[in-house]
Amino acid sequence: MKSKTQSIKWAYLFVSPFVICFVLFWLLPLVYGLIVSLYEWNIASGKHTFVGLDNYKSLLTPGDIYNELFVNTLKNTLLFVVLSVPPLVLISLGLALMIDKLPTRLKSIYRTVFFLSYSVSVTAVSAVFRWLFNENGGFINSAAVSLGLGEPVQWLNSQPFAWITILIATVWWTIGFNMMLFINAIDEVDGTVYEAADLDGAGGFTKFFAITLPEIRNVGIFIVMTTIIASFNLFGQTKLITAGGPSESTNTLIMGIQRAVFDMNQLGMGSAMAILMGLIMMVVTGAQYFLSYKNHK
Repeated sequence: MKSKTQSIKWAYLFVSPFVICFVLFWLLPLVYGLIVSLYEWNIASGKHTFVGLDNYKSLLTPGDIYNELFVNTLKNTLLFVVLSVPPLVLISLGLALMIDKLPTRLKSIYRTVFFLSYSVSVTAVSAVFRWLFNENGGFINSAAVSLGLGEPVQWLNSQPFAWITILIATVWWTIGFNMMLFINAIDEVDGTVYEAADLDGAGGFTKFFAITLPEIRNVGIFIVMTTIIASFNLFGQTKLITAGGPSESTNTLIMGIQRAVFDMNQLGMGSAMAILMGLIMMVVTGAQYFLSYKNHK
C-alpha cells in the first residue's frame, strides 16, 4: 500500500510541470483572452467597457471595418494554408524516403544538414530570402539577367510572386522538422515485412503504398495537423519579407490582430479575432482528423 502511494506521488510529481505550464501558458491566457474579447478595450488609454458579444458581431457583420479586416486576412491565411501544406508534407516525405535508403553515416549527415535550417531564426531566414528575391540587385534576378532568362521579376511587389517567395522561404525553413518525424516513423517499420515483400516480387511503389504508407499513417496525420496549425500562424515571413504587401495581399490573420490591437488600439477586438482564429483552426484540424480516421476505418 505504501509503495502504491509513493508511486502515485511520483506520478503527480512528474506530471505537475506539464500541468503548471499548461495552466500558466495556455489555459489562463485563453480565459483572459475570452474575457477581454467581451470588452471595448482601448489599449492606449486603458479604458474598457463591457460590450458583450458586440466585438464578435462587428467581425461577422459585412460592411463593418473590422469585418473587412478579419475577412481579408482570413482569406490570405487560408490561401497560404492551401498553398503550403501539400509541399511541406510531400517534400518532407520524399526527402525522408530518399535519406532512409542511404548508408547509416551518410544518413546521419543529411539528417543534420536538412534539420539545421529549422534552427535558424525567422528573422535571419526572412532577411536572406528578401535579399535573394529583391527586385533590385537580388541574387535571383541578377542571375536570371546574367543568363539571359529575361527581365527582373517583381518578386516582392507583385502576385503571385510574393506568395511564391514566402512559400519557398517557409519550405526551406521548416522542411527539416517534418522530415525528421517521417524518418523516425519509417525507421520504426518492421524490416521483415519488406523482406517478405521482396520475396513476393513487390516493387518499390507497391511496398510504399502497401507497407510504408499504412505504417506511418498516424505520424502523417500528426504532421498534417501540425503543419496546418503552423501555416495558420504565419506571421514572421510575411511581416519581414513583404510587410503584408503588395496591396495587403499577404496580410495574415495574426497581422490583422496586431493591426487591430496596436494600430487601432482595440485590444478587445484583437482578442475576439484571436478567439475566432482559434475556433477556425480547431474546426479545420478536427475535420481533417475526422476524415482521415473515417477513411482509415
